Amino acid sequence: MENNTSSTNIIELKHITKTFEDGFVAVEDFNLTVKRGEFVTFLGPSGCGKTTTLRMIAGFEIPTEGEILLDGKEIGNLPPNKRPINTVFQRYALFPHLNIFDNIAFGLKLKKLSKDEIKRKVKKVLEMVDLEGFETRKVATLSGGQQQRIAIARALVNEPQILLLDEPLGALDLKMRKEMQLELKSMHERLGITFIYVTHDQEEALTMSDKIVVMSEGRMQQIGTPEDIYNEPKNAFVADFIGESNIFTGIMTDKLKVRFCGAEFACVDDVEHGRLVEVVVRPEDVEITTPENGAITGTVTSVVFKGVHYEITVESGKNEIVIQSTKTAAVGSQVGLNVEPDGIHIMIPEHTLNKIESDVDKNYELTIFDGKIQCDLTKIIPGSKFNDAHELLDAHGDVIDYEKLKVVLAIKPRHISMSDNEEEGIVCGHIINLIYKGDHYSYVVRTDMDEDFIVNDEYLWNMDDYVSLVIPEEHIQFSIKK
Repeated sequence: MENNTSSTNIIELKHITKTFEDGFVAVEDFNLTVKRGEFVTFLGPSGCGKTTTLRMIAGFEIPTEGEILLDGKEIGNLPPNKRPINTVFQRYALFPHLNIFDNIAFGLKLKKLSKDEIKRKVKKVLEMVDLEGFETRKVATLSGGQQQRIAIARALVNEPQILLLDEPLGALDLKMRKEMQLELKSMHERLGITFIYVTHDQEEALTMSDKIVVMSEGRMQQIGTPEDIYNEPKNAFVADFIGESNIFTGIMTDKLKVRFCGAEFACVDDVEHGRLVEVVVRPEDVEITTPENGAITGTVTSVVFKGVHYEITVESGKNEIVIQSTKTAAVGSQVGLNVEPDGIHIMIPEHTLNKIESDVDKNYELTIFDGKIQCDLTKIIPGSKFNDAHELLDAHGDVIDYEKLKVVLAIKPRHISMSDNEEEGIVCGHIINLIYKGDHYSYVVRTDMDEDFIVNDEYLWNMDDYVSLVIPEEHIQFSIKK
């Protein structure tokens, strides 16, 4: 079969949400179109929703909201056996008591096809996966890579329009996994059917895919070609998750000029002057030179040989910069660093403030997370004042109904600190994500109230640490919700 990729969308997911009975939202407002013949990969860490999304396409899970269209027709409630879709799992689920022929032919026998037709189809798919002549072999005699190919053959023999693969290489060793990546890519090109693939391995996704969907916390973070995802990450999560990255806080100082790590650089992203930005520099794009010739100077703190390059860490002021170079450097030596304009990628920060909404009680006090916060409402409601009965009056002298008031509290990530003393802060939660940004760590803390806070801290905490958030009231900005 020839690869006949067209512009036709074979699968469309429209505003898909999956909420489980315990209230956990596994996938939220997910939108995707897959073209016929594409190789699409869902990429993300464990628990990001990629397998749940795959299972909804397969029919093993039903969306709570949204539509799944196959060739323009809704299939959200169609059972798996009625969909022209087959799935290959990480655990291949081959029948150990059956030989290879009977494993592959199992689905065809259920369809009650003739023996001659079953034999012809099994022979054809064994040739596709380069295992012809294996019909009488037992599953236990096969290597992991061969078992994986038999699982794919069993899926292909049903001639699906779409093949779903849920981390199918996860059980293989590194060498076999790399070989099978190339084999799967080649098989996709020969067959021309649509592949939708799930993995948490960034290199695997970059190697095999036509299109990558990066996911985190049940949401799509970015979609694009491997080149787009690597070279033009949309946010810090994508930049940090895909390959190695240096991520710094910077400011645009002029047209196509950005300042970070104490130096000004030319760049290719046209962002308004004075804008606070996040700067991504890949380690391979940093050039080491002599101190006098570098835009940045620093001290080499670590050198690790990685086979094809050295990974060199340089400390410059409060910033730590990682470089990948074919040339080594001496630990303790002073070096200069330069970055060409096209090696600098500018991102607009997604979260510059943490925002919480608070109701106002009858005493005109704010309550958040079961605690009271002091706020002088007369300072944020123009012309307002309290009368002798402690009623809040507007500029016209009318009483303001406290039940209709909502106050927005805004806190900068750098003004929140974390403590392991649960009594110290106003709310507690678990660290669900962390990204190193040169001179500090950026954390996402999900509270017991299911609110997410961005916290900047120079100290290293661990994923899933349970922390208390300390927010000084003098650093809270208050405003009335319109």
